[in-house]
Amino acid sequence: MNEPTFATHFDETVDGALEWVSEHCAGFFDGLNAVLTGLYEAVFWGLKVVPYPGLAVLIGLLAWRLTASRGFALGATLALLLCAFMGLWQETISTLALVLTATTLALAVGIPLGVAAGLSPALNRTFEPLLDLIQTLPPYIYLLPAIALLGYGTATALVATFIVAVPPVLRLTALGISRTPRQFIELGEASGTSTAQLFFKIRVPFALPSIMTGVNQSLMMAFGMVVIAGIVGSGGLGEVIYGAIRTLDIARSINGAIAIVILTLILDRLAQSATRAGKEALHESH
Repeated sequence: MNEPTFATHFDETVDGALEWVSEHCAGFFDGLNAVLTGLYEAVFWGLKVVPYPGLAVLIGLLAWRLTASRGFALGATLALLLCAFMGLWQETISTLALVLTATTLALAVGIPLGVAAGLSPALNRTFEPLLDLIQTLPPYIYLLPAIALLGYGTATALVATFIVAVPPVLRLTALGISRTPRQFIELGEASGTSTAQLFFKIRVPFALPSIMTGVNQSLMMAFGMVVIAGIVGSGGLGEVIYGAIRTLDIARSINGAIAIVILTLILDRLAQSATRAGKEALHESH
């Protein structure tokens, strides 16, 4: 079999597999589309129902609480208000809703799997090549099968973002769980603690800083993917930038980029502050 023939057969096999799945599992993917879209719309509604000055102030207060920095809290509030003044408030909170929804789903899957991988070296070795593959492939690759199965829209963006956001938190959760100091485990076992107590009172506190770092990295991966997902009609700032590029509207593309940078910096700083708080709590407890 020569190279062109192999390529033709391979392409036909992939196309046939996607066609078979889309025909025989249409009900499943329609339901998945509805669930994912509903989750996103619920988060988006929760953000949209608060007037933009109020939401900006609430996020600023949260920033003050987590970072203990009045300057950053004020800067975060003013930066979010700038998004509104640029006429991009709806798109900004749409992007925030997409990131929060996808990251929450990624954490709900990645943390339990990371715990299991941290407790089982064999399972961790099984996950490693899959995670390497996911993190090596270009992120936009995940949009293609999602489009074929879910069509254009929010659900496709969520699935693609979920896929790229899972590996960081899974890896770092497994790392944190597996590196619990052996002497503390032996001390707990010698004290007669149950398996559950050993896990929640010893393993989890030591793994918490690593888990929080994974949460931070998942957030950053989600932001990067949400922008790329603008090409599939996901809405938000990604679609603003994609539309501006298509029409060569440089000013609007810069506005969209500024809004994305603002959101990224705010959430990154909040996640880092939560990570530091976890580390400080661990040191105080020991």
